[in-house]
Amino acid sequence: MNKKSKTAYVCSSCGQDYSKWRGKCDNCGAWDTITEMRISSGGPRSSSPQTVSQPRPLSECKSGDTERTKSGFDEIDRVLGGGLVKGAFILIGGDPGIGKSTLLLQFASRLSFTGKKVMYVTGEESPEQVSMRARRLGCGDSPVQVVTETAVESVLSVLGEHHPEVVVIDSIQTIFTEELESAPGSVAQVRDSAAKLLRYAKENGTVFFLIGHVTKDGSIAGPRILEHMVDTVLYFEGDSVYQYRMLRAVKNRFGPSGEIALLSMSDSGLSEVSNASEFFLTNRHNPQVGTSVVPVLEGSRVLVVELQALVNKSHFGLPQRVASGINPRKLSLLLAVIERHGGILLGDHDIFFNVAGGLTVSEPAADLGICAAVLSSFRNKPIRQDIAFIGELGLGGEVRMVSNMQSRIKETAHLGFKECIVPPPGKKSDWFSTSCGIKLTPCRRIGDIQEFIF
Repeated sequence: MNKKSKTAYVCSSCGQDYSKWRGKCDNCGAWDTITEMRISSGGPRSSSPQTVSQPRPLSECKSGDTERTKSGFDEIDRVLGGGLVKGAFILIGGDPGIGKSTLLLQFASRLSFTGKKVMYVTGEESPEQVSMRARRLGCGDSPVQVVTETAVESVLSVLGEHHPEVVVIDSIQTIFTEELESAPGSVAQVRDSAAKLLRYAKENGTVFFLIGHVTKDGSIAGPRILEHMVDTVLYFEGDSVYQYRMLRAVKNRFGPSGEIALLSMSDSGLSEVSNASEFFLTNRHNPQVGTSVVPVLEGSRVLVVELQALVNKSHFGLPQRVASGINPRKLSLLLAVIERHGGILLGDHDIFFNVAGGLTVSEPAADLGICAAVLSSFRNKPIRQDIAFIGELGLGGEVRMVSNMQSRIKETAHLGFKECIVPPPGKKSDWFSTSCGIKLTPCRRIGDIQEFIF
């Protein structure tokens, strides 16, 4: 006799379920995210007795010193908070072809050479295809175990038999449970399959890496609750035009979020970029009009990047404002401040802005450098090649303090810069007295910057 099934409607953004379809989710406010799913109602899923845990005082729950496992990738270990923690459940997402499978295959290979028992579960490739890719990456002789399986019950059976310490699931959208009638990759299948794997990881102390597909807007496909279930969410970012790739920790229960790892893609796979600032500063010794240099903070790491601006007389009625690498509205705001408090008129000029190397900058510490690049292009005068800029710009034209001034100044001095335009120091600004051998020039207002840079 066939099992009866019922239909439910679940929001893929927050996981809220409804008895009938609707266009907008009342819980998270998202539109067109509610999808239909079938739920089997043929009895309990498991007949094994459930063990009920008893409450304990927090003071008696001793964690001890949990030793982290090093992977061999120093950059990735730093993003993970210092290494792998037993029972960690890690989700990694990224655009198609960005290198997620390549990264985790190299990662699994290095872990296996350290003595760890690693299993690679693939639902998208055959073992021969995985072996072909491994030989191209130079890790074809690694002792990684490869399993081609998509049913989560079969995967758990194999894991229970071989007891690996690290498991890679490629990808979670191909894994399904036989207890549901919906297709693999649906909201219900992704949620229930991940829940079963999560339970196994926590009970056995196994580290799991899940590869997740992304949607058109760049978010991980499937229910949003998946990102809440896992311990760590990593986004693998980059552009096929550029050589570098960036692994960013969006969520991390075992370390700080926002950390990044900079990797370089080549025919033989991914390699770590040891000096990221020099990677982005390619034309530093040939100063050009409309170019400035700014140290920006990515997690706990300082990257010195090059900002480029082009200001040109507009030949049309409506001047253009085009920005790449920063928020276009942020550029419009800074241009308004420059016009009001900088003494120049930009209303009849086209302005184009770009962050060299394809990097995206979102922190306010780049405001002063953006304005300096625009002023340089407007005056048609290059900025001195040994000068950098740090500071946030207020709507009143004042230059404001930003965080981690000491680390930013230290990185610019390490790269050989001789002077840095900074905000005026406060009463307890220790960073201003320890300048690391670089001249620090305070700038109080945006109107004063022109006398420092030309």
